[in-house]
Amino acid sequence: MSGSDAKASVITGVSNGADWLARYSSSLMGVFGTPQRVLVRGAGCLVWDADGKEYLDLLGGIAVNALGHAHPFVTSVIASQLATLGHVSNFFTSPTQIALAEKLLALSKAPAGSKVFFANSGTEANEAAFKLARRNNADGRRTKIIALEGAFHGRTMGALALTAKEAYRAPFEPLPGGVVHIPFGDIEALRAAVDDSTAAVFLEPIQGEAGVRPLSPEYLQAAREATSAAGALLILDEVQTGIGRTGKWLASEDAGIVPDAVTLAKGLGGGFPVGALVTFGSTTSALLTAGQHGTTFGGNPVATAAALATLHAIESQGVLQNVLAVGAHLREGLAVVEDVTEVRGEGLLIGFDLNADIAPAMVTAALDAGFIINSPGPRTIRLAPPLILTIEQADRFLAALPSLIATATAQTPKDA
Repeated sequence: MSGSDAKASVITGVSNGADWLARYSSSLMGVFGTPQRVLVRGAGCLVWDADGKEYLDLLGGIAVNALGHAHPFVTSVIASQLATLGHVSNFFTSPTQIALAEKLLALSKAPAGSKVFFANSGTEANEAAFKLARRNNADGRRTKIIALEGAFHGRTMGALALTAKEAYRAPFEPLPGGVVHIPFGDIEALRAAVDDSTAAVFLEPIQGEAGVRPLSPEYLQAAREATSAAGALLILDEVQTGIGRTGKWLASEDAGIVPDAVTLAKGLGGGFPVGALVTFGSTTSALLTAGQHGTTFGGNPVATAAALATLHAIESQGVLQNVLAVGAHLREGLAVVEDVTEVRGEGLLIGFDLNADIAPAMVTAALDAGFIINSPGPRTIRLAPPLILTIEQADRFLAALPSLIATATAQTPKDA
């Protein structure tokens, strides 16, 4: 049976989204609830569902599709690599794996002795970083790991221990111990918490799941000073904020600090699953030794080729400049909408608050109107569109926003 015949046999008899969702509910675990739509095709910043409806994707697979959908260069590189060498295991390496590691070290301005570990996702990159932190304990006293209230670092057990949201944590306790959550953005609380029992401090330069909340450069600088003085690691989770999302390769660049490690994923592969832990300097890079961590698929030739292609396209096609220009335009437009009370973020990672608890209804109203957005809180909307979003596409959403707010307001019970 040919590839096209095999695909046809799977989809025979299915003609609309309702049929697909019925098949979904009878075959997939319900951990995501009911999908909002069945998407079948994408091009640039647009996607289409199984019923033929078009949407402007302002979420980008939650900050993943950096170059939009079906980017011709990235897809051609993936196809070429898969036809050449797809998987080799980590008993071996490949030119694309080595080249990507070198590229990430260069883009992050990592000092001599820095290294890279490749994973398949952001939570896996943070899991590796969690183990790195555990290794910063030569005298047996460094058992504390500090994270922030509002933090989201993933859903595997170590990353979940770092994540603050009780609803995510409670069903799976006891979690790996020693993690302490301190108030967001409070420099004095940070200084008080970091001591000689601290193995590491984990920070997101901008908290995405908490509603796009940026840490100030001063906070990041204070974190670097406190961890350095105490011998603790400073680990920055740039899974959502890295790879051009804020108009810079790393959101933490403006703070002028050198962390001990950075985690990356989401936009790194342009939609293909790939994550990375970058360790800075020879001392930190030597903490995890042979046999202490691993992965079957991490760093495989196809994933690393996809990431190299994504980085090349971002560099060669002026994408960072586009992020800065369109992001500023979008934030300025949002700030003058009557029912918007606050706008936060950098580049094309944007959160804005509404004057009532209508954000979930806004997501539904937006879908009906042909826009994909996200509500991380009852009054908060998050936008993380492809980095190639145009001014015209941003204006299309801004023009529709007042009517979306009105629809959501009308559909939300008054006591909600």
